[in-house]
Amino acid sequence: MAERRATAAAEPDFLQFNDLACEAEGGKVIFATDEWFAPAKNLLKREAPQFIPSAFTEFGKWMDGWETRRKRIPHDWCIVQLGVPGLIHGLDVDTSFFTGNHPPYVSIQATCLELPSFTPGEDRTGMAATAAQIAAVAKLSSEVWPELVGVAPLQPGHADRCHNYFRVSSRSRVTHLRLNMHPDGGIARLRVFGVGQRDWSAVPTNQDVDLVALTNGGVCLGYSDAHFGHPRNMIANMADGWETARRLDRPKTLQGILQVPGWEWAVFRLGHPGLIGSIEVDTNHFKNFPDSCRIEACLLTPEEEARCVQTRWNSGKWEVLLAPQKLRPHHRHHYSKADLAPTRPVSHVRLIIAPDGGVSRLRLWGRPTGAPANQSRPSSKL
Repeated sequence: MAERRATAAAEPDFLQFNDLACEAEGGKVIFATDEWFAPAKNLLKREAPQFIPSAFTEFGKWMDGWETRRKRIPHDWCIVQLGVPGLIHGLDVDTSFFTGNHPPYVSIQATCLELPSFTPGEDRTGMAATAAQIAAVAKLSSEVWPELVGVAPLQPGHADRCHNYFRVSSRSRVTHLRLNMHPDGGIARLRVFGVGQRDWSAVPTNQDVDLVALTNGGVCLGYSDAHFGHPRNMIANMADGWETARRLDRPKTLQGILQVPGWEWAVFRLGHPGLIGSIEVDTNHFKNFPDSCRIEACLLTPEEEARCVQTRWNSGKWEVLLAPQKLRPHHRHHYSKADLAPTRPVSHVRLIIAPDGGVSRLRLWGRPTGAPANQSRPSSKL
């Protein structure tokens, strides 16, 4: 079951995790009972919802979300296939701009299925599920899937209360969700925050993998600044990267070699502890790139990780993995094993940029060692 967080003013710590359902990571809606006013696939858009007063379709007002007709049958529901199967720690049912037509209540169920990947079809605006589609989806028995969120009230989509947060206590791997409207209406976005889980037993021991990738279970656990973009964007498939604000302690005049006080940082837990053999730091599309970067690493137990989170990563057993390196704009910087300090297996890394700026991607190629990283629970506070 779930603990409800109704207002955006008290943002829960699980927002730090990855959105496992985002369409950019492969999330898909594979069934919806009704999509008359707006298709359910809009729920998984990466972009924030928008409202265009002048936008209409032949079915009525254009809305950036999933909107069904007024029901005279039990209720509407859809099934979401996660782009990254994993452990879910929280959800956001966002009703932005649905201020007189949002569902009064919602519930969410979850399961782990081995289904073939689904390829989305045409725009289904103005359509509803056919009898054949309903019969096919009935074979999944989704009505009896375990509940993540029991029937709970939703706030309307005004800016100060459109985010309906639910902290989830489930610790089982999830591949599919059933989102239930009670009974009908419109929802702008469904965000599913968690940590990916990969079957590491199927990975050959001599194969290099990106140990920090979102799809492999990598997750951001802390950062100094995310004014223009969250650090988790660096480990995603499609995102805008991490970009910080300009530091206010920079000198009034810059001359010669750039030497300024301060730096920014982001910490990641790898999807699996391992030996890192090569690194990629990509500043693609960033002309406001950092002057330099360095990377530190350590091997932590879950208890040590929790202590580090509490101290905002001022404690820890950090060792230099990549010494400071000058960076260039709009460039993929590759560092081989010869560029890295000799190291043991690591579970966490800290990317430090000086003094500030933007990085689009971070890739840490290596080979898994030992047991998988602890993914059974989130840190107590991020």
